Amino acid sequence: MALIDNPSDFIYEKNYLFRENSIYTIADGQLPAGSILSKCRELQAADDWFSEPEYNYTAMELNREEAEPAGCTAMPLREYFAANTKEEGAAAARARTLLNWRRTTRYCPVCGTKLMSCSIFTARECGQCGKQYFPRIEPCIIVLISRGDEILLARHRQRNTDIYTCIAGFIESGESAEQAVIREIKEETNLNVKNVRYCGSQGWPFPDQLMLAYRAEYESGEIRIQQEELYEVKWFKRNELPPTARPGSMGYKLIHGDFD
Repeated sequence: MALIDNPSDFIYEKNYLFRENSIYTIADGQLPAGSILSKCRELQAADDWFSEPEYNYTAMELNREEAEPAGCTAMPLREYFAANTKEEGAAAARARTLLNWRRTTRYCPVCGTKLMSCSIFTARECGQCGKQYFPRIEPCIIVLISRGDEILLARHRQRNTDIYTCIAGFIESGESAEQAVIREIKEETNLNVKNVRYCGSQGWPFPDQLMLAYRAEYESGEIRIQQEELYEVKWFKRNELPPTARPGSMGYKLIHGDFD
């Protein structure tokens, strides 16, 4: 169903208020009331907001320069995912991803006309040439490599550098997810793997990824890391793990076997 652009009333069950990769909560980690979003709108503190009736929520992007709303506390999205159910995490991820998409999809790449929201689908459309543009999803793989009772973990340069997690990367044009697993591992660690097995998937709004989780077994090779991507790669025994990805992430599920 279509989104409602910049609604004047905040009547839905949930209200998501974001600034970049943080979400605002009130006491006990609850989502803010509609009155808080209404006040942000009145003070012209919001860059964008929309409602999605099908999912019973409103999402708002707070301007970077504005002060925090009274009674609200910013929480990193990763912490919010860890503190809530996977269903609630998925709902918040959707809201964040759609705000990202609305911010970056403003003009038609074919003719340059300003886009407007579609009245039927969750899409933007061009009134000049009729093209429709749906939310972009970037498929990625994340893989846990095992060798006997050891698993391979890495510290990434572009992510949280104080934790160890799995090898991950984007799927390139023309390749399958399984091919991407083998390529990314080889590029980043110089290792060859076998028995690549799919485990599950998760939407990840940083900014618009779909994480496809795999397990694989070490086959051959010596570790030689891709310096542009990784700080460190090491084998760890399963009962002697370093600080790892937090609950709510696909990395945590792979490392700790937390799949349904």
